Amino acid sequence: MSRFRRSTFVSGVAVLAVTASALVAPVISAADPIPADPVEAEAVATAPDPVPLPTSADAPDSRLAALLSTMGEGVDGANDLGCVPSPEHPRPVVLVHGTGAGMYPTWTFVAPELERLGYCVYALNYGAAQGYLDPDRTVWGVSNIERSAEELGAFVDAVLEHTGAEQVDLVGHSQGGVVSRQYLKFEGGANPADPALNRVRNLVMLGATNHGTTFNGLQQLYTVLAALGLTDGTDAVAELLFRGTNLGAAGQQQLIGSRTLSNLNRDGDTRPGVTYTSIATRHDQIVTPPESSFLRAGPGAEVRNVWVQDGCPSSPADHSTILMRPESLHLVKAALDPDYAAGGTVPCPAPEAE
Repeated sequence: MSRFRRSTFVSGVAVLAVTASALVAPVISAADPIPADPVEAEAVATAPDPVPLPTSADAPDSRLAALLSTMGEGVDGANDLGCVPSPEHPRPVVLVHGTGAGMYPTWTFVAPELERLGYCVYALNYGAAQGYLDPDRTVWGVSNIERSAEELGAFVDAVLEHTGAEQVDLVGHSQGGVVSRQYLKFEGGANPADPALNRVRNLVMLGATNHGTTFNGLQQLYTVLAALGLTDGTDAVAELLFRGTNLGAAGQQQLIGSRTLSNLNRDGDTRPGVTYTSIATRHDQIVTPPESSFLRAGPGAEVRNVWVQDGCPSSPADHSTILMRPESLHLVKAALDPDYAAGGTVPCPAPEAE
C-alpha cells in the first residue's frame, strides 16, 4: 500500500470509527444504561457500588482466589469463597459478561438476586485490553473469543475445584453466550463422547450474539470500506474500526459470517447433555437482527428460545436493560430452576407505564 493510500486509509478508518462509536457506544454494554421507565430509573439510582474481589491472602491455597485477585472490580452477590453449594442448588452459577464491560456493572442486578435464592454465584472478568482512548484503563471482553474461552475454562475449573461441585451452570450476556459456547465446544466444557462428564449442565444466555450481528449497522460500515478499496487484505481496517468503539477483536468476531462464528456453529449449535436457554428481546439495538440469538437443538441437547416479550408484550427491555428488568430476571431464574418456573408468574410492567 502506498504512503498516500495508507494515509487515506487510516484517516478514513479513523473517521468511520468515530462515527461507528457514536452509533453504538451508548448501548454496547451494561455500563450507564439509559432508564426507559420508572422501574429502570429506580434500579439505576439504587445500584450498589463495585466491591473488592478476594485475593490469595483471603485463601492462600485457592486457585480461584488467585484468579480473582487479577480481575479488578467485583460485584455484590458474587465470589463468596465461603459459599457451599446446597442440595437445592448443587451447581455453582458462573456469570460471563459481554463486550466492553466486566462483571461490574454487568451483573449488578443478577448476582444479588441469584445469591438471595441460595446459589453460589461466581463471576469473572476476561478478555482484557487497554482502552483505545485511555491506555491506562482496562477494557474487558474485547480480546479474541478463542482466548477468552480458554480463560473461562480455567475459571470454571477453579470454581469446581474450590466448591467440590461436579458441574456448573453458566449465565452469559451478549458475547458471554458465544464465549460460553466456544468453551463448551473447543475448550473441554462439554464431552460429546460422555455427556455425563460435561463440566456444564445449563447455559442461559441474554441477548447473545450466537449467529452474529451487524452491530446496528457497524458491519455495513466495514463493507463500505472494503468497497472503497480502503483495505489491504489484512485485519488492520477492522482492528482500527473496532478498537475505536472499544469492541476490539471480539467485536469483529461477532459480525455475521465471521470465521469464529462459522467455526463455532459448524456441525450444529449445541453439545449433547447441555440445556440451552436463549433469552432475547425484540428491542435489542446491538444484536441485529435480534433473532440471531436463537439456537437450533442438536442431538442430545435441549434448546429453549424465548422472547422477553412472549410473556410480557409491554416489556421495553433492550440489550443493556435486559440485565435489570424483573421480567427478564424471572426468565433467568426459571431457566436455572424448574421449580422456580412452576411457582410464580412473570412480573410484567403495566402497559400504561411504558
